[in-house]
Amino acid sequence: MVCFAEEQCGGGAPMDSVATFLGATLDYAVADRICCNNHRWAERRGYLGEPQVDLFSRLDPETETVFYDSVCGIPLFVAPRGRTFQEFKEESLHHGWPSFRPQEMVSENVIIHKHGRMESKCGTHLGHNLPKYGVDRYCIDLVCIAGMPTDSTAVALGAGALTVEEFNSTLYTSSAEEYSGKDPMAKTRLIAIVIGSLVAAALVFFAACFWMRTRRRSQSKSENVHSLQAAAGEKGDDWSNDLTEENQSTA
Repeated sequence: MVCFAEEQCGGGAPMDSVATFLGATLDYAVADRICCNNHRWAERRGYLGEPQVDLFSRLDPETETVFYDSVCGIPLFVAPRGRTFQEFKEESLHHGWPSFRPQEMVSENVIIHKHGRMESKCGTHLGHNLPKYGVDRYCIDLVCIAGMPTDSTAVALGAGALTVEEFNSTLYTSSAEEYSGKDPMAKTRLIAIVIGSLVAAALVFFAACFWMRTRRRSQSKSENVHSLQAAAGEKGDDWSNDLTEENQSTA
């Protein structure tokens, strides 16, 4: 059990029906642990394709499927949208978890936190945002989106949440950003940018110091040459004067 400032799932638990989602056999204990007592871990990779689950054989390839929160029943994703069923299936099976795109997310009901962790407006952990080719890709735990649509839930919804009654999948358009900048690598990129800026500033500073030092050496060398030339000129004048005086004496 993990403790957080705000209780996950609003203190609730996944619906009993999660265990038989679409006629599949899902592990209810996994759903309870991953969705309501966790911010980090996920169901095992490839779970959606295991024989007792076999998600895509249970979906209608000719129509969109609405996926609902396993705890409070609010709509979370509508897929496939903006791509084919086969593309949705292949991407999900390739990565090992249901994978959704921005236009498939019910943006009013899903929160993407700063470093990519995702949860619903009723506090259910959903998964993580793992962008691909510059576009957000939501890697979601099936056990957390295996709910039934309902508005009769004891779990409090976050501000602005869209209820089942208010949601019309046919007319709905997501307002999710194509790239939110919220993902596990965001912090790493920020650190890299800061370090890169410091290194660049240091290189400029040392280059300036080297240039100034070289310039001073050049100026000093030039001044020394002029001094030697001046000294040589004075000696030449003295020798010339001595020679003149000697010639005059001889004369």
